[in-house]
Amino acid sequence: MSPARRLAAALLSGLLFGLGLSLSGMLDPARVRGFLDVTGAWDPTLAFVLGGAVSVAALGYAVARRLPRPAFDAAFHLPVRTRIDGPLVAGAALFGIGWGLSGFCPGPAVAALSTGALPVFVFVVAMLVGMAAHQGFVRGAS
Repeated sequence: MSPARRLAAALLSGLLFGLGLSLSGMLDPARVRGFLDVTGAWDPTLAFVLGGAVSVAALGYAVARRLPRPAFDAAFHLPVRTRIDGPLVAGAALFGIGWGLSGFCPGPAVAALSTGALPVFVFVVAMLVGMAAHQGFVRGAS
């Protein structure tokens, strides 16, 4: 598998993901906050986007089970851990708090860089700093 084909497939997938986020309005943090505002002006748009994403993922997993290998890699890299533990719950809570406060999660934030908005840039920089700090923490712990 050539690195250029894998890179092209990843780029195409990312562009398709970003286009979907843009078309669904998920680049707007107000949509996310509107979804979380269940006692006020609730916006159900995110629920439909999440439902669509789960449907596509379920279809993808069903297809992956029937294929000997993916088109651009030697093997599928599917999650094998099923245990719900403290670090998983803490990470999910931290992710949710950050998503609720900022209105961004990583995918839409990277796609929203195309808007040129300063808050998006600040979020992405903070996200990258957090990822680097986590890597340093993980390496230091092992």
